[in-house]
Amino acid sequence: MKQKTKSLIEIHLAVFLFGLAGLFGKLLSLPSTIIVLGRVLFASISLLLIIFYFKENLKLKNKNDYFYLALLGVILAIHWATFFKSIQVSTVAIGLLTFSTFPVFVTFLEPIFFKEKLKSRNILIAIITLIGVALVIPKFDISDNATLGVVWGVISGFTFAILSILNKKYVKNYSSLVIAFYQDATATIALLPFLLLTAVTFTTKDILLLILLGVIFTGVSHSLFIKGLANIKAHTASIIASLEPVYGIIFAIFIVNEVPTLRVILGGIIILGATFFVTISSHTEPAIPE
Repeated sequence: MKQKTKSLIEIHLAVFLFGLAGLFGKLLSLPSTIIVLGRVLFASISLLLIIFYFKENLKLKNKNDYFYLALLGVILAIHWATFFKSIQVSTVAIGLLTFSTFPVFVTFLEPIFFKEKLKSRNILIAIITLIGVALVIPKFDISDNATLGVVWGVISGFTFAILSILNKKYVKNYSSLVIAFYQDATATIALLPFLLLTAVTFTTKDILLLILLGVIFTGVSHSLFIKGLANIKAHTASIIASLEPVYGIIFAIFIVNEVPTLRVILGGIIILGATFFVTISSHTEPAIPE
């Protein structure tokens, strides 16, 4: 098998696993903060083992980098908590589709962070995306679960956009595995108080699902994605990553019996179309998907 073909398979498999991760919001009857705590805890352990296996250097070059990566870990915790909250109060489709608005947020935030001029084309894309989001909302009532799901999903997309932009500073100096480890480890520490504040009883099934989510659907999937980037252009990987919500929605139909309405499908097509256009017209490095 050619190396490029092997890398393409690794990227597709990673994105497939990322897409299925959202289903754990339905398979686990735990608060979203506890689901994320389990995810980052077991992801940290698996990433640490992978780092030792590949003999990566865990020491950071600058003392300030420890603080900033820890801060990004807190943002990651917020991002994943709002992502699973969106899925829990609404559906897997709504959670994944509204999270997928993050490339549009990036196009607006990048000019602010890097003092660049905002392109009129990006404003048009944002308007089109908002139309897609509006279609996903069944009614503009904050007490409606689907509407709440959209709100949490958009917050998840916004925080992931911030995370993606701020991570650019560190991917040039450190391995993505090392960055992911520090962020997951910090997120674990940040979320530990929720375990003490929430009266949670774990079943054997819960623990096994959390291990599966953290190890396979986070640690292994991230490693596959990063490994695949060695022989695949970041631009190509970003386009493949846009399949993430498609995988999640298809499997949600069969596993948790969630069939999206025609309105959600139409809104999803508009959102994914807009974000796909943003992706193919961008030459930036991709953030690791869910």
